[in-house]
Amino acid sequence: MSKFLKGTIILLAAGLVTRVLGFINRIVIARFIGEEGVGLYMMAFPTLILVITITQLGLPVAISKNVAEAEARGDTAKIKKILAVSLAVTISLSAIFTPALFLLAPILSETLFTDPRTHLPLLAIAPIVPIVAVSSVIRGYFQGRQQMKPAAYSQVLEQIVRIGLIALLTKAFLPYGIEYAAAAAMFASVIGELVSLVYLVAAFKLKKRFRLRKNFFGYVQSGKSTFSDLMKIALPTTGSRMIGSIAWFFEPIVVSHSLALAGVAAIAATKQYGALTGFAMPLLLLPSFVTHSLSTSLVPAISEANSRKDMKLIEHRLQQALRFSFITGGMAVVLLYVLASPLMEVMYGSSSGDQFIKLMAPFFLFYYYQGPLQATLQALNLARAAMINSLIGSIVKIAVIFLLASQPAFGINGVALGILVGFVLVTLLHFATVLKTISFTFYIMDYVKTFAVMGLAGWGGHASFSMMPEEMLLAFKVMISTLIMGILYLIFLLIFRLITKEDLRRIPVIGQPLSRLAFK
Repeated sequence: MSKFLKGTIILLAAGLVTRVLGFINRIVIARFIGEEGVGLYMMAFPTLILVITITQLGLPVAISKNVAEAEARGDTAKIKKILAVSLAVTISLSAIFTPALFLLAPILSETLFTDPRTHLPLLAIAPIVPIVAVSSVIRGYFQGRQQMKPAAYSQVLEQIVRIGLIALLTKAFLPYGIEYAAAAAMFASVIGELVSLVYLVAAFKLKKRFRLRKNFFGYVQSGKSTFSDLMKIALPTTGSRMIGSIAWFFEPIVVSHSLALAGVAAIAATKQYGALTGFAMPLLLLPSFVTHSLSTSLVPAISEANSRKDMKLIEHRLQQALRFSFITGGMAVVLLYVLASPLMEVMYGSSSGDQFIKLMAPFFLFYYYQGPLQATLQALNLARAAMINSLIGSIVKIAVIFLLASQPAFGINGVALGILVGFVLVTLLHFATVLKTISFTFYIMDYVKTFAVMGLAGWGGHASFSMMPEEMLLAFKVMISTLIMGILYLIFLLIFRLITKEDLRRIPVIGQPLSRLAFK
């Protein structure tokens, strides 16, 4: 099995575990602090992402790409320079922007978010910035060497620690007020990320082939060309992520002001935003662990193929990633659309926000494609084009949110539509850019067959759920319907020849017996 496939499978497994644990986090938070608390949490969160994006400076992707190329040449000295320069940059930026977040928190909460209760969550999350910055450098190094296990294990560890602390801290601080409970949930993330960093540092010390501390400052001082190499990838990548982060930062601001224009009170707006971004969006984003894992593996894999000018291999790897994204994303879309309301009820104890899932789920197939396409553009040194695409999508998204959410007829649904328009546009622009660069074959019948499989599995799931007795426990009904849909989906994939024996074999643990059973 190739390093690319092996690395992808490791990241997929860890991504699935991480997302499941992340859902447990969401469930705990939702059940303890409700829509309003989740709304406060989600209003403060985009500010953190913006600051982290600035401090990371797009270096994780640049580190991964440059380490992969240096590894291919056997240039250990270059790898040391990459790490030294990257750490110096991220630590310096963290030292500037972490205090800035503390100082600006009162202005952000009272003026921009129109809800002063976001002040405490902003303060609680600020210490995570330098921790994430250093972690991202080490993760980039491991990914560049196509060693995916340390990054994967660290993510799982971080989620486990976070779950335990969220359960303890939110319950302990809730009597003091909803804003204290939201801040406690934020602080649990800080401790979880710190534990993850400690693990990554330990893994780096065990696996490294050189001493990084030896002549560290010498490497930093002589690393001008290395810094330049990193910035060629990092700055356009940062630009792309910065655009997304700035758009997300402005999103709750525009939402709160737009809903105010539509006549929605501040507390009600916070609840509605919590239902959309804290309840519905995590379910819709769950399958993106697949695309994230594929994207992480694609950057070094396509960079390596591009350095050898192997265009056939580039297309083959992109086709693999997109096919897998479409098949897994299709199953997720069917499941979420058919079981939107009962899933929300089981997960959060409330069906609030199920209308957003019904509205948005079919279009999320475009989102599941976006990660692999963007990773391909970055690996092909087209990060600038990806940045421009993201800029266009973000501007359109914010404009649509303001235009629609400020109308009483749309309200919070206008926010959902704005988010949809934004990512669909970015995905289409990424696709157009890829098509200009490499040869790409569209297998139209495979798409038609996959849509047919989605329809048949969805019909089976809906019928099975409808036939179950009303007195049956809702969680059991959801589990049985999900299992039926999953089995039907897999059977129809096999009938339509959309997955091969080799595809099944690659699944860890159950792959070999499953492939023998399906293709005997």
